[in-house]
Amino acid sequence: MNARHGTGTGGSGGTAGDDRLAAVLRPVRAGNGFEEALEQILQIVRLGLVPDGERLPSERELAGRLGISRVMLREVLKVLAEEGLVVSRRGRYGGTFVRHPQPPSPGTGSPEELRRGVSGAAGATGEDDVRDTLRFREVLETGAAELCASRGLDEDEAARLRAALDATRNAALADYRRSDTLLHLTLVELAGSPTLTAQYAAARAKVNDLLGRIPLLVRNLEHAQQQHTELVDAVLAGDPERARRVSREHCAGTAALLRGFLT
Repeated sequence: MNARHGTGTGGSGGTAGDDRLAAVLRPVRAGNGFEEALEQILQIVRLGLVPDGERLPSERELAGRLGISRVMLREVLKVLAEEGLVVSRRGRYGGTFVRHPQPPSPGTGSPEELRRGVSGAAGATGEDDVRDTLRFREVLETGAAELCASRGLDEDEAARLRAALDATRNAALADYRRSDTLLHLTLVELAGSPTLTAQYAAARAKVNDLLGRIPLLVRNLEHAQQQHTELVDAVLAGDPERARRVSREHCAGTAALLRGFLT
């Protein structure tokens, strides 16, 4: 793993051939167009599908994919700008650019401040909501890992999974969680169920909200990277039992880390 010294991955979130946004963007329902559009673009930001400092797809493309007017889309982007999650720039190289909140550094903030931050991210139900989110994430991820290992991946799919794993190895520390998210999202996508992918994207966005409130711990990331490697090996070897076991252990590690900061 090279989480401390590597270089982050680049590229925009909507490039052809690797359209990660397809896991999130879909036409909204007429009755809740504004709210659902806001939810989906928030997921793009929380999942790191567009890297920090890079541009969202054009207003024309976003509005078309969401099935809303550009006027409504601008209202959505205005809300995100007011929250500090995007910034708009004019001119030839202008557009709407993503701004990811930076996680606290180790040793900063009191335990009580961290607990309040995690509880706030979890919502009104606090610790119960955290547990529910983490359990749901575990069910989705372990099921996807088992399914991928059971059915097997073709050459292109296996290459996608290996490339996603390599990206986590080469990620700079500040970009590690984004690369980690994309690895897990790739695995879920390869299970072949758009419904599963959409549900996972929503659950993972909540998990990322929680992780964004706690420090990046290099020792934890090194252990996670070992588990990533074992998980990918199990999937590529067609070993569903091992894939499910490693995935469950990996999810349990994240849950333990969050519980430690929460309690």
